[in-house]
Amino acid sequence: MSNGFLNKVNDVGSDKLNKILYRYPEINPIWLLTGNGSMLVTNTQSASKATPDTILSLPAEKGIPLITETALRRFRDTEFGIQEPDIKEYYVVPKFKYRIIDFMVEVADNGMYPQYNSGDIIACTVIKENTFIQWNKTHVIATKGQGVLIKRIKKSSRDEFIVAVSDNETHEPFEIPRKEIKGIAIVVGLIRLE
Repeated sequence: MSNGFLNKVNDVGSDKLNKILYRYPEINPIWLLTGNGSMLVTNTQSASKATPDTILSLPAEKGIPLITETALRRFRDTEFGIQEPDIKEYYVVPKFKYRIIDFMVEVADNGMYPQYNSGDIIACTVIKENTFIQWNKTHVIATKGQGVLIKRIKKSSRDEFIVAVSDNETHEPFEIPRKEIKGIAIVVGLIRLE
């Protein structure tokens, strides 16, 4: 969650609290919800570390936001945050329940065909540190000059670049300078209608 997002909200919501507890199991859930007690779970406390099966039962979340192309273009901004007008609709996908998914977006071109078709919906997890990239996996890459791209990322022979590869064989691979990358998310799921 960006600082800009936190400054604008009064109620964080159960989906964000669940993500915090899942990513940081050492946080005491009672402290997170009420502010009472110690911030961290200690060995002497009876509370167990949060796992997908033991995360607090909070009110049902809305689901995963399917965002607009306008919101996706703002992914290049350092203060990227999803606001209610950016959301086309929410998806509740049982298989995604315990995955950390920040947003979903519709694929708009054929650059990754046959892996992804135009109209497919991909689920994405924002990567906070772009030094940890899962090579040869598909990512959403927000760049200064090229806009937002959906490409498979491979290592470049030059440290200051990455190679963007399309699954569509008619599209040539190309290098992107790392300094041009403003935001990056890994694709972790797919919804497709036949």
